[in-house]
Amino acid sequence: MLVLASASPRRRELLTQAGYTFEVVPAHIPEDLEPGEEPVAYVTRLAREKAEHIYRQLAPTLGPSLVVLGADTTVTLENHILGKPEDAGDAARMLRLLAGRDHQVITGVAVASAAGTTAHAEVTRVWFEPLTEAEMASYIAGGEPMDKAGAYAIQGRAARWIPRIEGCYFNVVGLPIARVSAMLLAAGIQSVE
Repeated sequence: MLVLASASPRRRELLTQAGYTFEVVPAHIPEDLEPGEEPVAYVTRLAREKAEHIYRQLAPTLGPSLVVLGADTTVTLENHILGKPEDAGDAARMLRLLAGRDHQVITGVAVASAAGTTAHAEVTRVWFEPLTEAEMASYIAGGEPMDKAGAYAIQGRAARWIPRIEGCYFNVVGLPIARVSAMLLAAGIQSVE
């Protein structure tokens, strides 16, 4: 049995699109950055902690067939982490930083099962066009950036500002499906063909 330890509707959609059957049990754990922690280590640790937290919670009931997928995504600019914006002002600050530059989107993914936990990080480079204050204000007013790392959704209205990426598109949405599929297969979970 596969469990997704995330409340993200985008991760749920991507797993469903890839043909997986699963339950959703969000892991509510602290997501604080540890002193000196690099972005890749940060998202990988959080993904592992989420997967293992839900695995420990459900394994006594569901037994050895349980497999839990945890994930965490962040946006980094020059090794500085841009999480989810706290408010409209914070979203504007992030968009100003990203405008006209390239940055990295890093997703940590972890699979916990009776055999143990495996974890990886996927990195995608994303280029942004320059943005005007009016464009940013309109985008923020629409609400789309408010629950997204880096204050934008590549699959939404922000797509018009992203001329290219280098790496996995689905990683930027929130779940690197090819990487996750390989990890789930190694744990004995196959998608429905």
